[in-house]
Amino acid sequence: MKSFLMIGQSNMAGRGDFGEVPEIVNPNCFMLRNGRFIPMSEPINPDRKIWGDFHSGVGLAASFADEYAKYFNEKVGLIPCADGGTSISEWQPDEILFDNAVNQARLAQRSSEIVGILWHQGENDSIDLSDVKKYAERFKNTIDTLKKELDLSDDIPIIIGALGDFVGEYQDGRCRYFEEINTILEKLAADYGAFVSAEGLKCKDDGIHFNSVSYREFGKRYFNAYLQIVKK
Repeated sequence: MKSFLMIGQSNMAGRGDFGEVPEIVNPNCFMLRNGRFIPMSEPINPDRKIWGDFHSGVGLAASFADEYAKYFNEKVGLIPCADGGTSISEWQPDEILFDNAVNQARLAQRSSEIVGILWHQGENDSIDLSDVKKYAERFKNTIDTLKKELDLSDDIPIIIGALGDFVGEYQDGRCRYFEEINTILEKLAADYGAFVSAEGLKCKDDGIHFNSVSYREFGKRYFNAYLQIVKK
């Protein structure tokens, strides 16, 4: 089985409302639970409660996996490690989130081959300019160390999604440097894998998370970006 590591904050974990889009049921799609791959169902990355505000829910990974399984006609597993509201400083080597990702990935490697990393993170680093200036260095440290710890190929694709344009209006401009973060993410993607545009995607009423329809579309865009790398 091929597998993908999910890293980032809440928009990677998924905050889409249930019932807005059809459930994805694909017998070739799996997710890691307790060190084993079980059939995929949402929420794939339950980092928060399932009901109420800011809940775990529909995310981009499900449609990504569905597209992968249908295109390659093979089993695919998702390794959920995203955690809402986290800054990239919390994903540095020796931090809890980094160590958890390594541990989960090692369990997944017992029964699968990790062939890519799905990344969506940056909202929390778009608040202060000091964090913006350190973002690229921190990203490289996280990814390069992760590859070494897991003995992954240097050219394993990192699929990096853009922050939604709506983020700039969140809480009266709290994430004021989101465009700068997107510019950095796109430059990093040129060296590490592929950049995925969020153009035209819509948010929930909370103003920070994509809605379920947009998550489905975003996942398909992630897969198309991955596919372009594989085809080269």
